[in-house]
Amino acid sequence: MLRKKSKQFNWQHKHLLGLRDLSAEEITFILDTAEGFEEISTRSVKKAPPLRGKVVVNLFFEDSTRTRNSFTLAANRLSADVIEFTQKTSSVSKGETLLDTAKNLEAMGIDIVVIRHNAAGVPKLLSRSINACVVNAGDGYCEHPTQGLLDVYTIRKFKGSFDGLKIAIVGDIAHSRVARSDMWAMTKLGAEVIFVAPPTLIPGNVDKLPVKVSYSLDEVIEKVDVINMLRIQFERLGGNPFPSVREYSHYFGLTVERMKKAKPDILVMHPGPINRGLEMESEVADGKNSVILEQVKNGLAVRMAVLFLVNQAAAQQQ
Repeated sequence: MLRKKSKQFNWQHKHLLGLRDLSAEEITFILDTAEGFEEISTRSVKKAPPLRGKVVVNLFFEDSTRTRNSFTLAANRLSADVIEFTQKTSSVSKGETLLDTAKNLEAMGIDIVVIRHNAAGVPKLLSRSINACVVNAGDGYCEHPTQGLLDVYTIRKFKGSFDGLKIAIVGDIAHSRVARSDMWAMTKLGAEVIFVAPPTLIPGNVDKLPVKVSYSLDEVIEKVDVINMLRIQFERLGGNPFPSVREYSHYFGLTVERMKKAKPDILVMHPGPINRGLEMESEVADGKNSVILEQVKNGLAVRMAVLFLVNQAAAQQQ
């Protein structure tokens, strides 16, 4: 089983920029903290006071539904005030730089910035430029740490331990920040991770990553305990990485027929949004092995934990 947090453990990170540099103990501590926040969602009054008087700004430069709404709800449930930043109606559309925008918001008294940006490294740049806590909600092809955390949180709830688990991450890995955060979290916690995709959707530096690679879903589906299907990011492709959508679905789609080869207790995951009929059939997405909606639910507790912990670290460092 995973080691539980020590009462003496002291979280020291006022920013969450990625999972690559976190230890297994730190990742486990976030998951354990999230468990404590789950019950808030079951109360008649779904509020707790840890962030009362604090201001969280959602600084999203890319479209988002699940992540943005999840952070908003997480901040609200911790009693924080939330500012929703919209690029189209902000001074960014008039030529203001990202740093100027952030510093102007900071001058208004914000405490935590949750940022999503299409350029890798922006959250790190921001963390070095302002005093507020910075939480990465996805940057370029780099990381999406809270998605990685909610994925391992979900797996832990169903499987208990990561020791000996085999996990397949399938699809558009080259363009996926989710795949990178998942990989770091899962391998640090003891799982074996297999990237499954056509060669054109495998990262060029994959030989330097702690994963195995397969170009055939049929070769691995019988062996794995968890399968995480990724969205094909057509908006980022810029070319034709496979001959046709039909061919991709034939070789890499999670179909009812293909699921017959899988272990009876395999977990089926997807970070969303799903391209139904391409990455997986609806019968699989909505089937008994699917934990996709559980992922969404768990994302709330995980993001509450992250907001709580970075704020706690900032208070200790003042």
